[in-house]
Parts: sequence; structure tokens; C-alpha cells
Amino acid sequence: MRKDMLKRWLSYLTPIPVRKVRSKINTKLEVTWLKGQLVLDTKNTNYSYGQLEQVFKKGFKFIGYQKIKGMNRVLNLGLGAGSTVHLLRDEINFKGTITSIELDEAILFVAKKYFNLDRYKEKHHIIQRDAFEYVLSCKEAFDLIVIDIFQDSHMPSFLFEHYFVHHLQQLLTVNGFIIFNTIVLSAEDEERNEKYKQLFDPLQFSVRSMPSSIVHNSMITIKRIA
Repeated sequence: MRKDMLKRWLSYLTPIPVRKVRSKINTKLEVTWLKGQLVLDTKNTNYSYGQLEQVFKKGFKFIGYQKIKGMNRVLNLGLGAGSTVHLLRDEINFKGTITSIELDEAILFVAKKYFNLDRYKEKHHIIQRDAFEYVLSCKEAFDLIVIDIFQDSHMPSFLFEHYFVHHLQQLLTVNGFIIFNTIVLSAEDEERNEKYKQLFDPLQFSVRSMPSSIVHNSMITIKRIA
């Protein structure tokens, strides 16, 4: 415990590596003390906690903490180390059910060993499965869908395909929200995001883009209005 406290304090001066874990999906995962907090990174991007947590915090505030607190069911596509679950439970005090989908077995190991994910066991269902397959087979409805799916800094193409988006829309309740974290590294990525937003009928969905405090991150929020 004393050793961890020392690392935490030293991390305000310089990042303190804790462990590197190999992943079949994300190649390499790195657990690091940074500015007094444990964070999870891949080779090229922050994956959980740290700056990414602040991006989602801003996104949740945009939707409204009280609105989220009054919801019943959340679908979390891309669990990572659990930073969005942490925000929902500890920051917003959301008491409803969370279903988290995470494909990477190595990330689940890291989340439980280093980020105390098991403290959120109550009404939190973790399913190790491909998000594409889960969404296409799911018959439940959710008030909030969080999408944070990356393979290092790469976003799987299925996230932007009409077939997947159509099925995703069917899972969202009226007045429910989708919050989608994207990486924009090029003009092609910006065009990709614009085409993605056009997949939502404006008579049924309200779509907005949010500028991010992290360079190359862009958050898209979608509200189902009908």
C-alpha cells in the first residue's frame, strides 16, 4: 500500500509504468500511474480513465446527470477498464442495470486486477463477445447506449455501416441516447463521421457532434425523439 502511494505521488512528476499485458486484439496494453491515477493505454491511445474519462464525463453532462440517473438500462459497448461504469455509478449515482460488452479477454483481466472492476458487480452484467454480434442478436431495449470501441487507435468499420446502425437504433428507447466516441485523424475520418450522422432519420433522431478536449477525439450524441 505504501509503495502504491509513493508511485501515485511520483506520477505527478512523471508517468510510472505498472505492467504491460499482451493482447490478441489490441497487441499491447499498458497500465500506468499518471497524475495520481491508474490509466490503461494501448500503444497509440488512452483506453480507460485518464483523459478519456474526462471526455465521457463531458458527454454525460451534455445529456444531463439527472436525466441519466433516472434511466433504467444502459448498454456499454466497449467496457475497457470500466471508466464509464465508474462515472455512471460513482459520479452520476446511476442505480439501474448496466450491460457491458467487451471482446478482449486481456482487457477484462486488467480491469479486474488493476482497476477493481468487481466492485461494480451489482446489476452489472459483463458479456465477453463481439459487439457486432451482440447488437444483431439483442432483443432488449436501453435508455442509454455508450459506444467506445477501438483496436488501439483503429475503429472497426462495422460501427459506421448502415446494417449495424439500423439494428442499434432498434435497441434505443424513445427519449433515449447514444453517445459515440470516435477518433478523427484525417479528412476521411471527418467525412466518415458526417456520413454516419446521415444514417439517422431527422424525424426520429436528433444528432449532435461535441468538440473534445482530447486532440483527434470527437463525440457524437444521438437522441431518439420518436
